Amino acid sequence: MDHDAAVQAIVDGRTALGIELGSTRIKACLVSADDPSRVLGVGSHEWENRFEDGTWTYSLEAVWSGVQSAYADLVAHVVEHYDVAPSTFGAIGVSAMMHGYLAFDAADELQVPFRTWRNTTTGQASEVLSELFAVNIPLRWSVAHLYQAVLDEEPHITDVHFLTTLAGYVHWRLTGRKVLGIGDASGMFPIDAGTHDFDGPLLDKFDRLVAERAPGLWISELLPEVLVAGQAAGELTAEGAALLDPSGALTAGIPFCPPEGDAGTGMVATCSVAPRTGNISAGTSIFAMVVLERPLAHTHHELDLVTTPAGDPVAMVHCNNGASELAAWVGLFARFATVSGRDLGNDDVFEVLFREALDGEPDAGGLLAYNHLAGEPIVGLDEGRPLFVRAPDSRFTLANVMRAQLYGVFGTLALGMRVLDGEDVTLETMFAHGGMFRTVGVAQRFLAGALDVPVAVAETASEGGAWGIAVLAAYLFEAGHIDLDGYLRERAFQDADVVVVEPDAEDVRGFAAYLTRYQSGLAVERTAIQAL
Repeated sequence: MDHDAAVQAIVDGRTALGIELGSTRIKACLVSADDPSRVLGVGSHEWENRFEDGTWTYSLEAVWSGVQSAYADLVAHVVEHYDVAPSTFGAIGVSAMMHGYLAFDAADELQVPFRTWRNTTTGQASEVLSELFAVNIPLRWSVAHLYQAVLDEEPHITDVHFLTTLAGYVHWRLTGRKVLGIGDASGMFPIDAGTHDFDGPLLDKFDRLVAERAPGLWISELLPEVLVAGQAAGELTAEGAALLDPSGALTAGIPFCPPEGDAGTGMVATCSVAPRTGNISAGTSIFAMVVLERPLAHTHHELDLVTTPAGDPVAMVHCNNGASELAAWVGLFARFATVSGRDLGNDDVFEVLFREALDGEPDAGGLLAYNHLAGEPIVGLDEGRPLFVRAPDSRFTLANVMRAQLYGVFGTLALGMRVLDGEDVTLETMFAHGGMFRTVGVAQRFLAGALDVPVAVAETASEGGAWGIAVLAAYLFEAGHIDLDGYLRERAFQDADVVVVEPDAEDVRGFAAYLTRYQSGLAVERTAIQAL
């Protein structure tokens, strides 16, 4: 698509807009509806969760100011490059971090501050529900938050009228529809693979469980309607247009695709929605998604059972802690560069330090890095204590420090992936996306060594889920003619520049040695939690 064709597509609204609310950044991405691999504009807004009264949260005011800022930034980007401001789009999609707890009453008022996926205060509920359902119900799932509120006899429970996720909430406010894409829905409550809806018998079990403590609470009446990729999910209302674009330039009536979670858009952004494919998304959290060929033989607390945006079963290894601690260390070195008279940009500092890590020893020289800013259920930690650990004989060099920090991002994930190995799940390639993969050949290489599987990164990797939800929005135009996997391969990835890195034997052995020490060193983490 040349420049003039891009301008005409923007004017005619032959485009698809994706907005994703990540943990640290809200991103907007505009693509051509005819060629979703062509990105026409991007925008972003940085934000941070707050720890208030023992809860990780974002205010709804911050949600909307951030969405408006990211959208305005995208419009400015389009104007700068094409000298035209979009006033309509062919379709819009919204995605966001999954799980958590957004509970509204009959007057559509939020009952308690938004409880994000990062909160790990639902241990009792998770344990009871996992046993009752014979399905792993992780701490961060919406149903665990709901049942924990029932157990804690929180006053708002009698007034809960609607329960949704962050993506579902933003979509609802923009369209008036209380719906949710099946991938995001599968992180609220277990899904029936046959009906592509919430599991009916398990809904009944939950109602019986809470009948005495919360009479009149029927969970099926609280949850959103479940939709699969390609289904129409409403249109932008006049109120929604004004909310997204306070300038008044945006017109109402634009179709929406089902709102999805960041795991689902990560699968789309890496063309990983078919069996034997998988992807890893690295940001504030890090998680792996593996599309299953058959049901797992056993229930594992390390694995979530969720779905692709089309409803196919997926095993998810979710770690609460991703690249935030790594970014903090990079920030430390960036400050050193500044005070020493060399003011490098953050991207330059990442590049220098990542390249230095390539010169580190395969096992990181005996160093250990724990990135646990928050609790990490896979390794049994209710709270987080980021640590950097070395023995007197460890080789304390910059290269080893940075390799240890990068290995630390993948440590807990690798432990969870071992469970899939035990289930004889076959993977041909893992696709990776997220900002840490922008430095070519570093994080990608170390991840291949950590998992002992080829790792692929596409040129759209750094755009991530915002591009993924834009592609799902564009899929609305062709959903009746082609399945999602075929659409991705033939439309979105037909000319994709994909780099595949095979595992290096020395990296595999070195990371295995690192991981053995990592597991033993978790005792230091537990001691730190008790002491600090």
